[in-house]
Amino acid sequence: MTAIDSAATISEQAKAREAARSRRFARITKADGWLKVLGLPWVTPILRLLAGDNPRTQGKEVWRLLGVPLVAICLFLMAWSALAPKVQTSLGAIPGPAQVWEQFESLNADVMAEHQKEAEYNARLEVMNEKLIAAGKEPRERPYVGKPTYYGQIWTSIQTVFFGFLIGTVIAVPLGIVAGLSPTANAAINPLVQIFKPVSPLAWLPIVTMIVSAVVASDSMFSKSFLISAITVTLCSLWPTLINTALGVASIDKDLVNVSKVLKMNTYTKITKLVLPSALPLIFTGLRLSLGVGWMVLIAAEMLAQNPGLGKFVWDEFQNGSSQSLARIMVAVFTIGIIGFLLDRVMFALQSLFTFSNNR
Repeated sequence: MTAIDSAATISEQAKAREAARSRRFARITKADGWLKVLGLPWVTPILRLLAGDNPRTQGKEVWRLLGVPLVAICLFLMAWSALAPKVQTSLGAIPGPAQVWEQFESLNADVMAEHQKEAEYNARLEVMNEKLIAAGKEPRERPYVGKPTYYGQIWTSIQTVFFGFLIGTVIAVPLGIVAGLSPTANAAINPLVQIFKPVSPLAWLPIVTMIVSAVVASDSMFSKSFLISAITVTLCSLWPTLINTALGVASIDKDLVNVSKVLKMNTYTKITKLVLPSALPLIFTGLRLSLGVGWMVLIAAEMLAQNPGLGKFVWDEFQNGSSQSLARIMVAVFTIGIIGFLLDRVMFALQSLFTFSNNR
C-alpha cells in the first residue's frame, strides 16, 4: 500500500469516527428535551462528557445543574438540623430531618402491617367461605375494613384532585374558546372571572357543602366528602385554564382566520383544525397552572370536608397532639411538595408531546 493510499484510508476512518460522533451528539441533543421535561437536565452534560465533549465545559454544566442544587439541599438540611431543636412548641421541639425520616419509616411500617392484616383477614374469609360452600350455603362477601393507610390517603388525594381538575377542564376550555372567538362573549365572561378568581377555597367550602348535602344522596357512587373536595378544587382551579385558553384563541394569527373564511370552514372544523392546534401551548400552560392551584386547594378542602386524603391526615395529626404528630405533618408537607412537582412534570410532558412550542 502506498503512502497516498494509507493517508486516504486514515482520512476515511477519521471521517467515519467524526460522523459517528456527530450522530451520538445528535441523539443526546434530541434526548435533552425529554430530560428537561423529566426534571433531569443534569444528565445531558454527563452524556456529552462520556461522548467525548469538552470535559471542562461539561464539568461546569454538571456542577451548575447537579452540584449546586445538591449543595443547596445539604445546606438546607444542616440549617434545619441546627435550628429545629431551638424552637419549642406545645408538642415539643421542631423535629429535625432525622426525626422526620423516622416517622416516614414508621408510616411505611404501618402500611405494611395493615397490608399484612388485610391478607390474613382475606385468608380467613376464604377458609370460612370454603366451609360454607361445602355445607351448601352461600359464601359471604365482607371486604376488609381497616384504618386508612398513608399511601391510601395519598391515592385518595390524587384521585380527588384529578376528578376536580377534569371537571374544571371540561368547563374552562369550551368557555375559553368561546371567549377567545367572540369579543361579546369575552365581555360577558370576563367580569365573572375577575370576581370569582380570587375567592378562597375556605369561602367556597360552606356553599359547596350545603349544596352537595342537599342534592347528593347518601348511597351515591361518590361519597359526599369526596364530591365536596373535588368541586371545591374545580371552582378554584378552572380560572387559569379559562384565561389562558381565551388568550391563546384570541391571539391566533389573523391571516389564518382569514384563510378559514376564504375556505368557508364551519365552526366545528375551524375549532378543531385551526383554533385548538394554534392555542394548545397556552391551553397547556393554563392546565399546568390549574393543576398546581387545584393541588394546593385540595389540602385545605380535605381538612374541612374530612375527605380521607392527605389534608385529613394533616388535620388528624394536628388534633392528635402526640410527640410524633409534628414530624408526621412534616412528612406530609414533603409528600405534598414532591407530588406537586411530579404532577407538574406530567403536565409538562403532555405539553411537550402535544404541542410544537419551545418547551422541548
